[in-house]
Amino acid sequence: MGFQHIYLLGLLIFPFLYIYRHIKGQITPAGTLRLPAITGFAVQKTWKMTLQPHLYWFKAIGICFCIIALARPQTYLEQQNILSEGIDIVLTIDISGSMMAADFAPNRLEAAKEKAKQFVEGRKGDRIGVVVFSGESYSECPLTTDHRIVTRLIDEVTTGVVADGTAIGMGLATAVNRLKESEAKSKIVILLTDGVNNAGSIDPQTAAELAQNYGIVVYTIGVGQKGFAPYPVQTPGGVMYQQMPVEIDEELLQKMAAQTGGKYFRATSNQDLSEIYTEIDKMEKYKIESSAIMRKTEWFRPFLAFGILLLLIEWILKYKFIRALT
Repeated sequence: MGFQHIYLLGLLIFPFLYIYRHIKGQITPAGTLRLPAITGFAVQKTWKMTLQPHLYWFKAIGICFCIIALARPQTYLEQQNILSEGIDIVLTIDISGSMMAADFAPNRLEAAKEKAKQFVEGRKGDRIGVVVFSGESYSECPLTTDHRIVTRLIDEVTTGVVADGTAIGMGLATAVNRLKESEAKSKIVILLTDGVNNAGSIDPQTAAELAQNYGIVVYTIGVGQKGFAPYPVQTPGGVMYQQMPVEIDEELLQKMAAQTGGKYFRATSNQDLSEIYTEIDKMEKYKIESSAIMRKTEWFRPFLAFGILLLLIEWILKYKFIRALT
């Protein structure tokens, strides 16, 4: 509830009036005639005598309600209509054996999964799906707005579930297949890989053309430090790490992104990867259109009516019923 005028401040005077009335009642007026005590005489107290000292409160409360009415109390009901236009996003993640390289903490795949989950959690209203690929590709999660399911399935992503290799074209084609029938005005693929296309039956350039034809924007991310990186190698003595050259077909990833209106990024650390997802998040924001309707309800009439009623009761009681005592 709100008030339109500052007349409500008039209520602040009532505590002072009450204090003044109380003090005044305690002071004996000058020239008062003192009579002998009437102890021993039975004086019957009538209802008029009982009510008379309380008439003040009828008047005080009545005036308070009138002041509140003058301040025009109102209640507000705001109805907001929000129309959100989400974006359909497919995260396409390389799960080849090289993604276990430890140039990211704890390795490339785990770092990619962690940053992808953080990205998903910030995309309110978007439908998100997940595709993974190595030598083959498959859909890990269909497009959904249930981001808890998306993050849980990202957690379950691991290497070694299909033939090893790097089928970039197949990964993108599977993502395009998920988005081609989408009615969203904005459709994007975020494709993350650390290698060179060396498997699959669909060429990456062909997959990029398919994405372009369906109006899908592709952001590509190459992960891996430049030069060499420690790769896990199974030996009779257990897993050992060997320095292996990092090979990323950056030229191909740049062409795929440019052809679809996207952008290529290179991540050489966990921090780089985090900043890349943040940048993509800023570039691909869904639109929100909102309209608000404000409804006001005036409440001064009930307050005014009740205040006048109390004043009228006070006047009637004072001058019609107990005039003799006032």
